[in-house]
Amino acid sequence: METKPTEIGSSKMFGGYNKRYKHFSPTLGCSMTFHIYFPPCSSPSHKFPILYWLSGLTCTDENFIIKSGAQRAASAEGVALIAPDTSPRGLNVEGEADSWDFGVGAGFYLNATQQKWKNWRMYDYVVKELPKLLSENFPQLDTSKASISGHSMGGHGALTIYLKNLDKYKSASAFAPIANPINCPWGQKAFTNYLGNDKAAWEEYDATCLIKKFHNVSATILIDQGEDDKFLHDQLLAQKFEEACRSVNVPLLLRLQPGYDHSYFFISTFIDDHIRHHAQALKL
Repeated sequence: METKPTEIGSSKMFGGYNKRYKHFSPTLGCSMTFHIYFPPCSSPSHKFPILYWLSGLTCTDENFIIKSGAQRAASAEGVALIAPDTSPRGLNVEGEADSWDFGVGAGFYLNATQQKWKNWRMYDYVVKELPKLLSENFPQLDTSKASISGHSMGGHGALTIYLKNLDKYKSASAFAPIANPINCPWGQKAFTNYLGNDKAAWEEYDATCLIKKFHNVSATILIDQGEDDKFLHDQLLAQKFEEACRSVNVPLLLRLQPGYDHSYFFISTFIDDHIRHHAQALKL
């Protein structure tokens, strides 16, 4: 099985290229796809810093690349975008596609401990396998200069991965993240199935809990949240994360955006700010 990435698609955009790759993932036990946006390059020896984007429930590696318009700012700032898929696919585990908020398209960026879901190891895929794969196969990428962002479930992933790996990422941001999953229906469903009933294990994947443990954050965390997001008050709980950051003096810029919802219309409106936020941190 081919663990080296094979290019399966390429489209020019803002002087650079969106390229899609397929590879076999030993971590997940299945074939995976991911996208890289390479900004335009003037010198063959130039290495780009990278921004990982983690997508939300039901998404693939294509949603962000097609809908966000992030490539315009990434091209201008010289930042490569890395967009992985959101879960293993094609394993045909019983029940994996029974609902949109669990299983396929809903990996929650954790390492499952329950035997049935043992392949759901998106945390290790994003934190360990993918950076190694990129550094070994794409000399034009500087994987030592990386930041991380995401939306909804992916915002949860970006925040938790960042907090647990402050040495690996220069900055973090999120759009409408699931900020306190142990206290919302999406998180409780996913964590019960993937991690069992051990609430201490749940807290290891909850940004609001983790911020109290890993609070030596120096870079400001940027979060945009639509005020008209129908999931804000029962699923996302941005205010809980804000309170936790305040309690340990972690720098957080939480921007509540009037009239905006949970969609990519919202993301595409503010994505340039996030790209610039990360570009600044990556160039330090």
